[in-house]
Amino acid sequence: MQAYVGETLLKRLIVFYIPLFLFVAAMLFPFYWMFITSIKPDFELYNVRRSPFIVSQATLEHWFYLFKETMFARWAWNTFWIATASTAISLFAGVLAGYSLSRLRFPGSATFGISIFITYLVPPTLLFIPLASVIANLRLLDSPWALILTYPTILVPFSAWLLMGYFKTIPRELEECARIDGATRLQAMTKIVLPLSMPGILSAGIFSFTLSWNEFLYALVFISSPQQKTIPVGVVSELMKGDVFFWGSLMAGALLGSIPVAFVYSFFVENYVSGMTGAVKG
Repeated sequence: MQAYVGETLLKRLIVFYIPLFLFVAAMLFPFYWMFITSIKPDFELYNVRRSPFIVSQATLEHWFYLFKETMFARWAWNTFWIATASTAISLFAGVLAGYSLSRLRFPGSATFGISIFITYLVPPTLLFIPLASVIANLRLLDSPWALILTYPTILVPFSAWLLMGYFKTIPRELEECARIDGATRLQAMTKIVLPLSMPGILSAGIFSFTLSWNEFLYALVFISSPQQKTIPVGVVSELMKGDVFFWGSLMAGALLGSIPVAFVYSFFVENYVSGMTGAVKG
């Protein structure tokens, strides 16, 4: 009996615990590296004889420089506002598109659904040139609205495709029973389908928020003034001057910029996984 228990524990250790520990260590290592780099003084950062994983004399001078010499607080607010607005617009359009393509029958609905997903596969590097012309004609250059209106071109196709797959997993009979009882299609959608599809909606929202928060190309092209920049562009453009890299402040900004996304994923991880699973099954 003891031999069997020992063999079971050894098997669980090899199959589960050791791979899990290695996976967690690999996921947390970038955060650890950014943190220790942000609290190292310059003479430790550039001393190759010292261990790169240990801090001998911790300092907060890089953090003070980040907040006093740059507009990081303003960049953080710009990033949050742009990501939230873009996510709201994308979810609204994605829910309506996904519902109509999965529930309504009309000629070409399947082809239209595939076309939406193919649109998502178009690289943003091919879109920013025509989008720049549109934004310039609307006189929105160097404005947060330039990003709020262009980010949905990336977010809506994926959100619609994800929600279309998730809506298909919800039985039509529930909606039909509500229609028989006198509910309109809009009431059946808002009171039955949407509450049941909340994991899928949260998955699309997390994806949209993350992509908007980390987006670099459009923010670099459409925003020029320092006070309007987002965290990815502001940190790179203001803390990398020629061949001078402010590594400590760069790592502090990268760490603060990654924490909100990690928090969102950890808070909604169960809904995110269930939403992605439902979409794949659909």
